Amino acid sequence: MTQQLPQVPSTESEPELAAVRNFRDVGGLPTVDGRRVRYGVLFRSGHLAHATAADAAFLGSLGLHTVFDFRNEADQKLEGPDIELPGVRNVNLPLTDPADGAVFWKMVRDGNLDQLREILSDNKGADRMSATYREIIRGRTAEHSRVLHALAEDSVPALMHCAAGKDRAGLSIAVTLLAVGVERDAIEADYLKSNDPHRRYKVHRSDSSPAGMSPEVMELLNPLFEARAEYLAAAFETIEETWGTTDRYLAEGLNVTPGIRERLRMRLLDES
Repeated sequence: MTQQLPQVPSTESEPELAAVRNFRDVGGLPTVDGRRVRYGVLFRSGHLAHATAADAAFLGSLGLHTVFDFRNEADQKLEGPDIELPGVRNVNLPLTDPADGAVFWKMVRDGNLDQLREILSDNKGADRMSATYREIIRGRTAEHSRVLHALAEDSVPALMHCAAGKDRAGLSIAVTLLAVGVERDAIEADYLKSNDPHRRYKVHRSDSSPAGMSPEVMELLNPLFEARAEYLAAAFETIEETWGTTDRYLAEGLNVTPGIRERLRMRLLDES
């Protein structure tokens, strides 16, 4: 029998925020037992540092309890801190080391074509991304555990973001959706929506000339700024290689008990 991919709800009614990329409500995604993620409880986006007054007003209208910011010190130095949303708790949980990527991202922004070929050609860019996803799953269990326990306790509605809203936030959303039983195909479909043109992270280069932004330069950079199914697959494979099953990953890796998972389902899913 041919398996049909789950239908991810249309985003046509979603607001296109002026200075917050990749925002969306994760509501509507189907679980394996026929339920759906509730609308208005779990959101994802890129960073909020440059949000306009209108953006802030919209975000303030969501009734958010907590914003989870997964950026590190280098990210925050580059982009700035999040705007403050009145009455909303901001929790910074870096999913990469404080200066991780600072030298690398300087090369991305300032490197010439020969330098970019050296670090990104022959699939090195994509390999780097897959390795990062694997390392976050293996090495950031305490952070992901903290997120899930917070959501189960009192932290919804919640917004999760990193810089572009596709990698660290994407993984954290994926882990949360796994915990409440969302279908993996649906998790992947939502993850890949970060490739929509209006959602993608804007690449900034010191040399914005035609040569500095040439097709070859952009092709070399693409693996870093795309959401690719292979990256998410690497994360799922790491769960299975390290813990054997998703249930053991949640129980042993993240210390999420059956009771915590049920509370997550009560908070995040529609009534059965």
